[in-house]
Amino acid sequence: MGGYIGGSLAVRLKCLHNNFPQQTEGFRAGFGVQRTPSVPDEKLMCVMAILYKTARNTPILVAANREERVERPTVAPKIQSGKPRVVCGIDQQAGGTWLGVNQHGMLAAVTNRPKRVVPPDPRSRGLLCRELLAISNAKEAAQWAASELAKERYDGANYLCADADYAAVVYGGDDVEIVALPPGLHTISDGNLNDRRDPRQEFVRRTLTLHMLDSAVTFLAVGSQAFARKCDADGRRGVILRDPRRPTVSSTLLSLSDKISTCIYQYSPGPPCDHSYDDLSALLRQVLSTDKARKAREEAGNHTKSR
Repeated sequence: MGGYIGGSLAVRLKCLHNNFPQQTEGFRAGFGVQRTPSVPDEKLMCVMAILYKTARNTPILVAANREERVERPTVAPKIQSGKPRVVCGIDQQAGGTWLGVNQHGMLAAVTNRPKRVVPPDPRSRGLLCRELLAISNAKEAAQWAASELAKERYDGANYLCADADYAAVVYGGDDVEIVALPPGLHTISDGNLNDRRDPRQEFVRRTLTLHMLDSAVTFLAVGSQAFARKCDADGRRGVILRDPRRPTVSSTLLSLSDKISTCIYQYSPGPPCDHSYDDLSALLRQVLSTDKARKAREEAGNHTKSR
């Protein structure tokens, strides 16, 4: 079984119950175009854990599994052409992505979400995710996602937009809503944030909060084990899906820290119970190094410490 390739794991058992209330920014949209019912077999699609502004020197930590049709062609994460610089995987069928980071340290990711009715010819949700990566900060990206989803061009989706200053999930189901993330541990899959009724979210939360999540090493090590656990026959006590229609096809571990040199990007090109994580950190650091303003801030900080 694959696992996090990192430093030694010093585990201190401690239950953390981050039961933060959701902060809603009040953006909602109704209906406006002719639509058709959403596809039932898209219910279970992707699951993520986000540790925001909690670990030392690391404002963003993410573990995410992707579910997709096995016949849908995918290119593993790499640096994409164009500006701003972006590292992300590509869905070759539509040209979009499911998760990526741009040179400004802004993360964008998407999961599917049930929607009672959808446009007859919906636009790719992954394309919108890729377009969000062209925006320099998470707050503007979340607002852009909400405005696009309000146009009723997409099937149901959740969009995560996060940087060191702001993070939010944009619900794009029957209503459109921006939900800001307070510091702490958050989980999301095909419904709302921190949904205790979702067995995979609840398994991830229980597993992660058995440990003190005060460092990137701990989160990534525990997350790599939790996200490699197979679900039982009832879809519980695990994360990996074996449904032949839409199984778990890849996994991502991501650490966006205060220093570019310690940022981590690991990617499993299959279910992480069967595949090891490839270390793509060099690609992530190369992209982040493009942001001259960030490099200048880091250098100024290092100079101040050395005085």
